[in-house]
Amino acid sequence: MDRNRLLIWLEMAMMAALAFVFSEIKVFQMPQGGSVSLVMVPIALIAVRRGIIPGLVTGLIVGLLQLFFGGYYVHPVQILLDYPIAFAALGLAGIVRISEFENKQKRNIAIWGALLAGVMVRLACHFISGIVWFGELAPEGMNVAWYSFVYNITYLLPEMVISGIVLTIVLASAPQLLQPARKRLV
Repeated sequence: MDRNRLLIWLEMAMMAALAFVFSEIKVFQMPQGGSVSLVMVPIALIAVRRGIIPGLVTGLIVGLLQLFFGGYYVHPVQILLDYPIAFAALGLAGIVRISEFENKQKRNIAIWGALLAGVMVRLACHFISGIVWFGELAPEGMNVAWYSFVYNITYLLPEMVISGIVLTIVLASAPQLLQPARKRLV
């Protein structure tokens, strides 16, 4: 394995571990699962730094860690939707490579757009799972799809906003964290 690939794998492992630790530090916990934390930050960071594949793999690892250390499951498909696929979706932030943008304002817009893309797919995963497997939790007379949407957006939107603010601050104060070091000629 060449040195650059090893470095990428090490960064992915560190970001997955950091994301898992951040997921345990909850700002707000929903009653039937889901919480507001900084779990998105390391996944989005590796994604915009290294690309979509490292972002997807890192998110997948985080989702599996979430499942193994306290996940709730009722069906095999629900497990996939709520854990590995939902967190891997955050790696879609890798559709944007920050190093491709020269302008700071365009970088910020790109980060927020990439984060939104990942959160929308994650929301879709939790939304489908909520309708199919957790619809009985909806209050009597409430549309199950509406309940699932409102329940999930209640924690995903604040988590996205907080993560976007953190990534914007990181971009302003330590932009080198969002882009790989350029190769030096020796």
